[in-house]
Amino acid sequence: MKILFSPSETKIAGGEEISFDKNSFIFPELFEKRMEIVKQYNDFITTASKEELIKLFGTKKEDVLEQYSKDLFKTPTMKVIQRYDGVAFDYLEYAKLKESEKSYIDENVLIFSNLFGVLKAGDKGLPDYKLKQGETFFDLKIEKFYMDNFSKVLDEYLKDEDIIDLRAGFYEKFYKIEKPYTTMKFIKDGKVVSHWAKAYRGIILKLLAKNGIKTIDELMSMEIENLKIEEIKKSKLKTEIVYSIF
Repeated sequence: MKILFSPSETKIAGGEEISFDKNSFIFPELFEKRMEIVKQYNDFITTASKEELIKLFGTKKEDVLEQYSKDLFKTPTMKVIQRYDGVAFDYLEYAKLKESEKSYIDENVLIFSNLFGVLKAGDKGLPDYKLKQGETFFDLKIEKFYMDNFSKVLDEYLKDEDIIDLRAGFYEKFYKIEKPYTTMKFIKDGKVVSHWAKAYRGIILKLLAKNGIKTIDELMSMEIENLKIEEIKKSKLKTEIVYSIF
């Protein structure tokens, strides 16, 4: 089973004084292709005007502008899953998991970075960068770039796997799943909830790891506290489990 997951805008700073190379990320054969985007980002942040950085980073805070305009190839790196720090990752509580549960996450979760494209949670070598969802530089169409260049290898990688897609809808622009998969929707009082959707994605990912879930059938029999299945919708390749929060 593979679980597709969104990144978060907020990240943990610091890491090891080791730069990334072609062995740092999944699909090393596409490392140079990935670097086409990363190098252009690096060229932009190291030469951009203050106004351009403010637009890219979405802030006027001097310390943030300084932190994120440094050469990406000379900044500390860390494991992908440990870099991100948003709501879903707070509820995942990766640091508190057992080693076997961490290994489950490391091997089975794919995170779609706004800059680096698809990464394995256990990949080592992700620097602290800042690029909001949908933001760009040099007028690059980043999502389309990764869709065009990584879809074929992802199709092959996922062909024999059960897939749970826990990404926000935006990340379908990076990769469209071309085989049957399962996704989830969270509602409360009949309305879709945004914050709690992020939280429950993290909670469910933690439960998948704790229970060592390997198939969709095992997922369907897994009890989730404060959630109940309201409906299961099937449309072409997608099966959507609608959970009600109570």
